[in-house]
Amino acid sequence: MSMDFKYYFSLFLRRVHWFLLFLVIGSTIGLTLAKVLPPVYRAQARLLVESEQIPDSLAASTVQTEATEQLEIIQQRILTRDTLIEMANRLNIYGATEGRPAQRMDATKMVDDMRDRIEIVTTGGSTPRGPARATLVAVSFEAPTAAMAATVTNELVTLILREDVSMRTGVARQTLSFFEQELSRLDKELADRGTVILNFKEANQQSLPDSLDFRRSQQAANQERLTDLERQEAALRDARARAVRLYEAFGGEGGVLPRDQTKEQQQLQGLQDELAAQLSILSPENPKITLLKARIKAVEAIVEAQQARSGLSQEGVPQSAYETQLAEIDGQLEYITAQQTRVQATLDNLRQSIEATPGNAITLDTLERDYANVRKQYDLAVANKARAETGDIIESLRQGQRISIVEQAVTPTEPQSPNRPVVAAGGIAGGMMLGLGLVFLLTVLERGVRRPADITAKLGITPFVTLPYFRTKEEIARRRAIIIAILVAGLVVIPIGLWAVNSFIMPLDQMIARLTGRG
Repeated sequence: MSMDFKYYFSLFLRRVHWFLLFLVIGSTIGLTLAKVLPPVYRAQARLLVESEQIPDSLAASTVQTEATEQLEIIQQRILTRDTLIEMANRLNIYGATEGRPAQRMDATKMVDDMRDRIEIVTTGGSTPRGPARATLVAVSFEAPTAAMAATVTNELVTLILREDVSMRTGVARQTLSFFEQELSRLDKELADRGTVILNFKEANQQSLPDSLDFRRSQQAANQERLTDLERQEAALRDARARAVRLYEAFGGEGGVLPRDQTKEQQQLQGLQDELAAQLSILSPENPKITLLKARIKAVEAIVEAQQARSGLSQEGVPQSAYETQLAEIDGQLEYITAQQTRVQATLDNLRQSIEATPGNAITLDTLERDYANVRKQYDLAVANKARAETGDIIESLRQGQRISIVEQAVTPTEPQSPNRPVVAAGGIAGGMMLGLGLVFLLTVLERGVRRPADITAKLGITPFVTLPYFRTKEEIARRRAIIIAILVAGLVVIPIGLWAVNSFIMPLDQMIARLTGRG
């Protein structure tokens, strides 16, 4: 069945006033919005992340943050609530402008709106595959005036540059401060451990491992000296017993041994000869030379005392040769006994110090090992502090990684939005679609007889003739007046209403943003 276009066109003409009504309404709204919507200007600045100016092989910065990570940190810091509110108030972003009243909104909505209008896009940088590209940053801001868009964008650039310098110098100074504190702590710990070692050495001066060989040689020398004294004691006791036997056997002076030279004198002569022989092969500071000199001095004192009291008893009465000889032998025995006591005490002290040496060696080794470990940490801290100082100087002079301006934001000459021709065309097209839709809906919902074919289809009869419905002149005039009034109302009331809402209630762009969920 072919479609009767003439019939449907006649139906459209019967309801063309509805189509014209919605066409007028859509066109009016579109044209009004295209005229009333405020312009949105967008200014953009471009930044570049430059690599270090000094090679790392010569002097490295202590700030090792990647460019993309650093930019993300900076972006989060400048988009904080306090920063955005302070910038909005300082630059009067929401204040009254030409043709636009001051906007009143709470702090939360202001912050959300600022974040929606600010755009920071990072491109380039290091990639897992392929060569590294330069890291570029595009900063833009949308504003109702071109001057404000450029001003806010440049302010954002200033904040980014300031935050970059503050962040890098702050990290470098924190690193330097950390190593300065660490160096001070290690220096104090090193001094404390050195004091502990010194006090331990002073408290155990006689039983330290470095003098163990000397003390063992002293122990051997004193042991040899003790053995010699024991031999001398045995010889003197034997001589005394022999003298007593001879005296008792002969009953007189005939039992006295020859007194050409006393035992001490003979001993003194032997010690002097030994000293002369030892000096030919040993230095005067040798322990054996010192010991021989001490023994010679002691024997000389005895010989001098013997010579002083020779021939006198304890009461000062002249003695016989026998008594004098026994007195000399007894004096020598007393001296040898005293020497044995002194040498034995020295041996006991040496034995105790030698026995304590292994334990002191372990303790001292532990203390020195701890001191060496702290010293390594101290040396490492000194080297790290030097590198931190170099990194701080590099960041202070801005010779490390930095963000520089490639292109400053300039005042845009044309608004980015709205696209007024598109808004107007959209209103006209929307009105046409609504008008056609309403005409189609009314046509479909109408169930009456509209043409002879409907009579034949529904009643099964074929009419001879059909007469259309004729309106009177008054009905036609009234219908035309209603249509004209509706069209005039659409042309006048809708623009005035949109203007009133935009001027006294809420700007249309904010209302549209709220309705679309963007505000």
